Amino acid sequence: MSNITLNKVTKRYGNLVTVDALDLEVKDGEFLAFLGPSGCGKTTTLRMIAGLAIPDGGSIRFGNREVTDLPPYMRNAGLVFQGYALFPHMTVADNVAFGLEMRKISRQQIKPRVMEALRIVRMDHLADRLPRQLSGGQQQRVALARAIVYQPDALLLDEPLSALDAKLRLEVRTELRKLQQDLGLTTIFVTHDQDEAISLADRIVVMSNGRIEQVGTPNGIYERPANLFVAEFIGGSNFLKGELDGADRFRLDTGQVIGFGHVGSGSNCSTVSIRPERIRLRSGSAGSGTDATGHEIRATVENVIYRGNLTEIVVGAGDQRLTVHQQNGFDQSARTFSPGDAVVAEWTPESAVLL
Repeated sequence: MSNITLNKVTKRYGNLVTVDALDLEVKDGEFLAFLGPSGCGKTTTLRMIAGLAIPDGGSIRFGNREVTDLPPYMRNAGLVFQGYALFPHMTVADNVAFGLEMRKISRQQIKPRVMEALRIVRMDHLADRLPRQLSGGQQQRVALARAIVYQPDALLLDEPLSALDAKLRLEVRTELRKLQQDLGLTTIFVTHDQDEAISLADRIVVMSNGRIEQVGTPNGIYERPANLFVAEFIGGSNFLKGELDGADRFRLDTGQVIGFGHVGSGSNCSTVSIRPERIRLRSGSAGSGTDATGHEIRATVENVIYRGNLTEIVVGAGDQRLTVHQQNGFDQSARTFSPGDAVVAEWTPESAVLL
């Protein structure tokens, strides 16, 4: 296993800069997720780490070893692609053995290593099957076995779960996380799915337009986004527009004044973000406005949507709209609301983030 360091890594395709002077260190044994919309540069960055694309500038190191210009087979990194890339005419065991054969490992060593890799991913009992005889989840595990069989320094995963259905995706990502922890593998995972990134990664790298917007733990990025892009991309949120009115006050476009807790990066702060699950509703008098503390707004219920595990309630206060998530569970005493109800939407100071 190894830490991976990227220093000013840049990639261009013609006049288009797809990765722009990216600096990053992946810790030894860490599970790191690259997250962002299509075209943000996350897959290109992974391909440069893997050796499938050569940077136009900067350097890449595995531990103390410079690998920037080395081909993939000299980097000792296990690769798992979106389509698995299994050889259809080879058995499961032969697919896993292929990389070892290319490395000129002796036949006496190959079989036990192949069976151990298959045992780790719980596929040893299907070693003689062909890929077409396997489910999508089983093929994914074979691809993982092939990636770990030669004991790589790093495991590189390019949206490996996207071809699976929703239920299987949940099962396989749990297995993937346990496998990574058991082996202690330095792992980089590319995804556009925020739920995958939050549930799997030790840290998340949020990218946009070839640059890093924020790096942090799932909790840190969700609770304390650095800017509006991150807040919009990671989870749903309410965005209240306005301007600063003193050191700790924010005047909404409606004229109402609210307080805030965390402050993101940058100096041009014109939005307060509040997550829907951070807002609580209680019955209140008609009208709109804020209380003396600046952490609640009088509003009117406009819509109520049942979503199974939660109820989504949309409230309006003048031109402002807030979406509130009320968890459905064992507590049946939770207040239910109907369109037209006068309510007070309240939150804690630290739940309002200035961006």
